[in-house]
Amino acid sequence: MTALNRGSDPAAKAEAEPAPPPGSGGSRSRRRLWLRPRLRRPSTPLMAAVAVTTILACVIFFWTWRSGLATGAAQPTWFAGYVDVTVSPPYAFEEASGPASTDVVLAFLVASPQDSCVASWGAAYGLEEAGTALRLDKRISVLRSRGGSASVSFGGSLNRELATACQDEAKLRTAYRDVVERYEPSFIDFDLEGADLLDQAAGERRAKAVASLQGDRNASGQRLAVWLTLPASPRGLTDAGISAVEQMLQAGVQLSGVNIMTMNYGASRSSSQGMLEAATAAADATHDQLGIVYQRAGVNLSREQVWKKVGLTPMIGRNDLPGEIFELDAARGLKDFAVGLGVQRLSMWSLNRDAPCPSNDQGQDASFTCSGVDQGTTRFADLLGSGLPGRMG
Repeated sequence: MTALNRGSDPAAKAEAEPAPPPGSGGSRSRRRLWLRPRLRRPSTPLMAAVAVTTILACVIFFWTWRSGLATGAAQPTWFAGYVDVTVSPPYAFEEASGPASTDVVLAFLVASPQDSCVASWGAAYGLEEAGTALRLDKRISVLRSRGGSASVSFGGSLNRELATACQDEAKLRTAYRDVVERYEPSFIDFDLEGADLLDQAAGERRAKAVASLQGDRNASGQRLAVWLTLPASPRGLTDAGISAVEQMLQAGVQLSGVNIMTMNYGASRSSSQGMLEAATAAADATHDQLGIVYQRAGVNLSREQVWKKVGLTPMIGRNDLPGEIFELDAARGLKDFAVGLGVQRLSMWSLNRDAPCPSNDQGQDASFTCSGVDQGTTRFADLLGSGLPGRMG
């Protein structure tokens, strides 16, 4: 998500049997299938009925496709915190210490340094290696056995997202499919920023690959939810962020929503604007932008429906930029804002950081493993996630 974290510290997947041709010795009933019927010219009423049926089928297909752009199984507000998989010491997400820690988003899957069309965790562990060195598959299984759920996030700021690195569309689809089939995530998330977000050709490859994978999964009865996680300022999404959403919709991807990073605003946040105010302003602006984007795609959504397409993810405690600190009160306020408007998704960067820093580590820089603010025994995850009406999935 930020230069601090995303990508992470290396230390730290009936049709009937064709009838035999005439003379092949098949049964009498089989041979009958090969008899050529006498051709008769269809009547004019029949032709008209066929034409009407064809037109209706096309209309139904179009409206189904178009309405599909707006689908995503919207639910009441739910929470799922990010876990930086490759940070050391590892965060024990499988222990699920409370309702707010039950659902997690594991980050970040990026292109492998050895093969740009193969997924890795943080460019440090291949999928198999993560299964052994990090016990990742086993830990996900334990979490699910305790009623939790796990999703996965591609991208981040430190390494190259697969679509940026991999030029071969078929191999890119395979790389995404390998991840989905291995981990069976509740949803897949694309954290796009920097070069990954600006690369238009990569965006088109990504959108086509995701649309293909999602279509295959949906056809087999295995729904695949898709989220975009994008940078935002108090003025909303960047132009590149809007383009990323449009590319997904144009490819036919059924987006569950757009999760904005309410963090690291820099000069876009006025000196009189607190972190909570900046976050709510970013949410309001993004809401309006998404309404227009969907309208351009031929889908008219109500204000309430657009809020169901929004996610909010603050960076708890110290952000990467000096003077930007997301305090406990801001977390309380953001949760109230989200629930009040029906925002679908709340998250945070990250569960690894949800603890006060040791007294000898209270510097001005953000840490991988602590928030940098005085939390006492209070957890940001509880403030943002406890008691929410919805559940990820």
